[in-house]
Parts: sequence; C-alpha cells; structure tokens
Amino acid sequence: MIDVIGLTKRYGGRTAVDDLTFTVQPGHVTGFLGPNGAGKSTTLRMILGLNDPTSGTATVDGLPFRGRPRGLRHAGALLDAGDVHGGRTGRAHLRALARSNGIPFQRVEEVLHEVGLAAAAGRRIGGYSLGMKQRLGIAGALLGDPPVLLFDEPLNGLDPEGVLWVRRLFRRLAAEGRTVFVSSHLMSEMEHTADRLVVIGRGRLIADESVTEFAARAGGHGVTVHAAEPARLAGVLQGAGASVRPGRDGTLTVTGLDATRIGELALEHRLLLHALTTRGASLEEAFMELTADSVEYLAGEPR
Repeated sequence: MIDVIGLTKRYGGRTAVDDLTFTVQPGHVTGFLGPNGAGKSTTLRMILGLNDPTSGTATVDGLPFRGRPRGLRHAGALLDAGDVHGGRTGRAHLRALARSNGIPFQRVEEVLHEVGLAAAAGRRIGGYSLGMKQRLGIAGALLGDPPVLLFDEPLNGLDPEGVLWVRRLFRRLAAEGRTVFVSSHLMSEMEHTADRLVVIGRGRLIADESVTEFAARAGGHGVTVHAAEPARLAGVLQGAGASVRPGRDGTLTVTGLDATRIGELALEHRLLLHALTTRGASLEEAFMELTADSVEYLAGEPR
C-alpha cells in the first residue's frame, strides 16, 4: 500500500505538488494521470525518497521508503528507462542491483526471461532500443519480487506485442495482491489496464476513484440513434430540448435526453427506430474535460 498525506513540494516560488492526499491499495492497477507539468514524476520521486517533500508524508506499507534496507524487496520502480549505464550489459546491470539488495543472481536470470531479454542479456545496454530499455527497467522493478510496484510511462517505445504483454503483466501482479501504480499519458491503455485512477492537475488532486466513476463524471455521454427518418426525428428531439449531432452514416448522437425518453418521443410521433445505444464518455474524453482548467502548456490555435 502507498499512503500519501498532505504531500507538498515547492521549488522557490513554484509549487509542483500541492497538499496531495491519496492511497493506492493492493490488488488493483491504479493509473496515475495528469497533464504535462502536473507533478506526477515529482510525486513518484517523493514516494521513493528521491526528493524530499516540503511538507507532508509518503509511505510504502507504513514506512518511508528511504528508511528501508534492501529497498528492492519492498518496492520496485521504473522511473526513467534511459537512466542506465550504457556500457554495461543488461545482465551486469541487474546483477549490480541484485548484489546491493541481497538478491540471489538466480533471480536475475528469472526476470530476464520474464521480460523477454534473456537472449539480449549479454549485450551492452547502449545498443538497446527504447523498448528493450523499458523491458530492462521492468525487470529491475521485479527483481526483488516486491509487494509494491511503481512505473512512470512504462509503455514508451514498446511495440503492440510489448504493450499487450505489459497490460497482462500489470493485471497479473495486481491479481497476486500487489500494489501497482502506473503513470501514463496513454488514456486508451489506462482504460484497458487500470481499475482505479488518481488524477492530478497543477499538483492538486482532481480525482481518486474507479475508472468507471471518473468517466461517468464527464459530460461526453450520449445516445446514438439509428432511425428510418433521422432528419424528422432530429427536429422532434431538438424541440424537446436535446442537442443532436448528425453522423455521416445517418445516425444521430443525442445528448440531453436519455434513451427511454427518446424512445417515447419516437413512438409518440410514429417514428421508426432501428437502434438506440447509450454511449458513456471515454476515459480520454473524461480526462480532457475534467483537467481542462489544469493544463499548464497549451498549443496555439492554427491561424
């Protein structure tokens, strides 16, 4: 379990993390989301004791991580896949980590096989692709067989097979009762992988809830209608206060009325409906809507 209580980090006059409080429970994959500059990486570094908070606390299973001897047995982390010595081989890198944490070398061979790097373990890391470095970083996180795992953008550089493998890995680790905390900007992947979300913006907590609950808070839900007379139906629905957006395939996307009311109005006006489909907001739509006021860097509109 990871407990963050009143966590704050200031750099001079700038507040990177502002009074964050949340708990990451075992048995779930928890996504950690936020716009660029939201304070995600700073928060992860404070959890791992790499940065000192200005105030507040962050603990791993009840204790500050920095005070734990042989830390890889308690928490494994991938923060920056490129932050490795390029002149070492993959095996030598993991053996150095194992030696410093009292982990048998046999475990090195086990994680190399688990992440698919056994054949490349004797090559220098400087010749690895980004995807291979990500796999090596995940191997390092798994090395101590820890109950808590943290990953910062672990999918960067992975091919589709690698993304699917990571998704399955995270779900298996959570099913084993481990705490899995994953920072990512890939909303579609979090939608498929995460059970819960911690969302921050400008260093402040926006949401700490399930993926379903978070998506339900957005206003992007609606009803897709397939009708025999879409133009006539659109007029009826608009007259009842709905917002109607025609699609290229003749469908209507309706907001402001639920499916039951749309069906009642169609029956009342003797309009034939072929299908009614309620569509919830996607995670990406919910994220964009609910973090709109927390985006630090905005691209300019085309002129």
